Amino acid sequence: MEFPDSVKDAAFRRSGGQCECMRTSHNHAGRCSTTVTRNTAEYNHIPVNPKTTSNTLANCEVLCVTCCREVLACAP
Repeated sequence: MEFPDSVKDAAFRRSGGQCECMRTSHNHAGRCSTTVTRNTAEYNHIPVNPKTTSNTLANCEVLCVTCCREVLACAP
């Protein structure tokens, strides 16, 4: 399921143009420092329960391409 443009826009504004990844398994301390644009950002569902994935702003995180690839590589 893809996020609607309105959710992507709101998530991007919230991110301030920076990847929101905070995963300790990635090679950054704290929040990733990679800058993203509206067109280069990846919009990822926060994996709480894959069967109940929603397309709301609360369930959307803005990631850089590198973090998104790492997240998807680790997905069950």
